[in-house]
Amino acid sequence: MSNNKTIKSALISVFSKDGLEPIVRELDAQGVTIYSTGGTEKFINDLGIKVIPVEDVTSYPSILGGRVKTLHPKVFGGILNRQNHDGDVAEMSEFDIPQIDVVIVDLYPFEKTVASGAPNQDIIEKIDIGGISLIRAAAKNYADVICVSSVNDYAEFLKLIADKEGTLSEDDRKAFAAKAFNVSSHYDSAIFNYFNADNAITALKISESNGKVLRYGENPHQKGFFFGNFDEIFTKLNGKELSYNNLLDVDAAVNLMDEFKNDSPTFAILKHNNACGLAQRETLHKAYLDALAGDPVSAFGGVLISNAEIDVDTATEIHKLFCEVVIAPSFSKEALELLKGKKNRILLILNDVELAQKTVRTCLNGVLVQDRNNVTDTKDKVTNATTNSPSNEELDDLIFASKICKHTKSNTIVLVKGKQLCASGTGQTSRVDALNQAIHKAQSFNFDLKGSVMASDAFFPFPDCVEIANNAGITAVIQPGGSIKDQLSIDYCNDNNVSMVFTGTRHFKH
Repeated sequence: MSNNKTIKSALISVFSKDGLEPIVRELDAQGVTIYSTGGTEKFINDLGIKVIPVEDVTSYPSILGGRVKTLHPKVFGGILNRQNHDGDVAEMSEFDIPQIDVVIVDLYPFEKTVASGAPNQDIIEKIDIGGISLIRAAAKNYADVICVSSVNDYAEFLKLIADKEGTLSEDDRKAFAAKAFNVSSHYDSAIFNYFNADNAITALKISESNGKVLRYGENPHQKGFFFGNFDEIFTKLNGKELSYNNLLDVDAAVNLMDEFKNDSPTFAILKHNNACGLAQRETLHKAYLDALAGDPVSAFGGVLISNAEIDVDTATEIHKLFCEVVIAPSFSKEALELLKGKKNRILLILNDVELAQKTVRTCLNGVLVQDRNNVTDTKDKVTNATTNSPSNEELDDLIFASKICKHTKSNTIVLVKGKQLCASGTGQTSRVDALNQAIHKAQSFNFDLKGSVMASDAFFPFPDCVEIANNAGITAVIQPGGSIKDQLSIDYCNDNNVSMVFTGTRHFKH
């Protein structure tokens, strides 16, 4: 497109003045007529730059406590008129409407006000009316007007008008119009979600302005993107850019370790979203070694996470392993220096933030949305299903196993002994297959399963699983219960001195 136009007038009405001064000075230097209102007008006046109050154009003051300032035909006519339309040109002259070539707006900070915990009335007052209307009008008429809709675009706009001496192409204006509609749609989505916090209206509005193009998706032939504020959750200290699969593993790792956030030193190793090693010990060094022992083969290329600062002793052991990502609340100076020895190894500090409370995934021609699984099984919530109760040590292990089970792909069985993951059967089409897989894997890494415990993400419809578990040396079981044939498993456990507790909560993960 050509349709170059030279900026001759600008309307500026912004909340944030950060970075505005150089724009105003550049516009003034180019002889641009500047219109403004309220605090922005005062800001420009204080710079010693001539500015025309919007009230002088509309012959109407700001009213209703500032709620109505720019909502006037003489303002919106100046923005929306079609400069190549004879009828519009005639009416502009008839009604003495000034042409406006640039609209610079920065909206009231609605989302920040909500996040601050402000009272409802303060939040309502931060719903911008005039600003959002100016954005929509200027962006719609990009053929003649350029819209700068956010403080985040000030620097780009300043460079553009300086480099091109105020003469912009239609491509320039259309690019800023797309940014403007991104701002306006995101703003309206945030407002809707505030008003629909109780989900009374079954509509989904997801808007994320932070986006990143990934090297590729799950496979090299697929495009991939991440939308979200990664830097809010992590501080990246080292390594290459995270891939699509890295991000999925990191997400799984963070959600799993959240179960052990305030516990004794705990270390987990994940591969393909499932824990292949996890242990809790008196020191992080020991926890790492025992987590690694759970499956030293799968650990290769895995994602590592701890709930405590990684010290140099632990880092020395980690450094021997090829791993993609290491996550911790902090790293000692010596540990960080050592782990940075491999330039591609991704090192992340996990910040103390609340995890997302909804999960969203595509399904057919739509999406599925559900609450995050915030139920964690605890000792005081389980009930003894058998006459034989688990020992204190077994009960601790059962809860430990249940936490892992909750974050493992279904169907799953998790085997634990002494707060160490011995093995898990993951993503199997039958629970028997999951159990057999877990037993075989544990035995292949020389675990003695005598005295170990078993967790299941769902109930047992038949007693086959508890029988297989008993034959392998497992002495205690935790499961949701709820099968119409629960009694078959209970009877087997009673007859064979196996204790079993029910949680009443299923933990499917697909």
